[in-house]
Amino acid sequence: MVKQLLHKAIAGGRLDFAEGVELFNEASLMDLGYAANVVRRRFHPDDQPITYVIDRNVNYTNVCDAYCTFCAFYAPPGSEKGYVLPYQTIKEKVTELIELGGTQLLLQGGHNPELGIEYYEELLSRLRADFPTLTLHALSPSEIDHITRTSSLSLEDTLKRLVAAGLTSIPGGGAEVLTARVKKIISPLKIPASRWLEVMEAAHTMGIRTSATMMYGSVDTIEDRIEHMIKLRELQDRAEGFTSFIPWSFQPGETPLGKKVKNLTTATEYLRMVALARLMLDNICNIQSSWVTQGAGLGQTAFAFGANDFGGTMMEENVVSAAGTRCDITLDEMIRCIHSAGFDAAQRDTQYNILRIHPRQSARVHDTLSLAGAAV
Repeated sequence: MVKQLLHKAIAGGRLDFAEGVELFNEASLMDLGYAANVVRRRFHPDDQPITYVIDRNVNYTNVCDAYCTFCAFYAPPGSEKGYVLPYQTIKEKVTELIELGGTQLLLQGGHNPELGIEYYEELLSRLRADFPTLTLHALSPSEIDHITRTSSLSLEDTLKRLVAAGLTSIPGGGAEVLTARVKKIISPLKIPASRWLEVMEAAHTMGIRTSATMMYGSVDTIEDRIEHMIKLRELQDRAEGFTSFIPWSFQPGETPLGKKVKNLTTATEYLRMVALARLMLDNICNIQSSWVTQGAGLGQTAFAFGANDFGGTMMEENVVSAAGTRCDITLDEMIRCIHSAGFDAAQRDTQYNILRIHPRQSARVHDTLSLAGAAV
């Protein structure tokens, strides 16, 4: 049955929930990788490069009243450790980004009860005025929902005002795993899965592009993860707008949840997740590997398991490193990783438009990937 399912995916057939679960549980890693690589080639032929974006992650505040058990970054309201970055500090960080050829600012923070819509409008509008060419990839669905509540606004009015102030696109943070069971355990005070999807659907309907994510490996099951993918796929069918999907594993480190969860995920499991995402998400063009949480070597390996994008240079990362995981990489190292995997490297913008290509100097090596025993 596994071979038939892999052939179905390779031929462009849509896998259902039970089929996705069976493939994760029963297919060999190499067979999954082979099939995912074939499907990747349908979206991105081998003469197309692996892409990356030059960006910076700025956390404008760490004050948050969501108290997620998987987070070691937040400071509760009233804490001496809490901060809201002055605009001048943010401006200096973005200036550094622009000087390095950056095109995207990933702007995210906590659910700070002291910040209403006016704060975000001023911040976005000042950034837009000072950096008119910069893409403001800002405010996750949970932050947007938080703004609607603190400002007593409808979702539609909130989105309209943020866009008018300069919001360009929305990152997919805060999804974790989009099932009620998982959300209730790891982030009960954050928006439920249904609201995350509602925010994204409203954004897509308004023409705002977004990304989608999954943080797996906490209390979730394989069934939870497949349900998450199917919910994303169904939303993309209804209201297209997701540019990419980025899975990464839970980083327990210094988090409250990490003290309880001992079943850590593996590199093999990560590659299975990337490959399965490429097979299941037949209407999302780009699958991004996560060097931030998995490291450069495993992020590079994911190119042979369906990924076609290496994500951002980041320049600054606080949330994952607060949990005790820190993977640093320079732009030159990113390009070398892509080249050594046998691909050209290309700088892209947030919407995956190619800005600059770095051709590789050696012959490609990724074509050597094949199935054990030519099973498919």
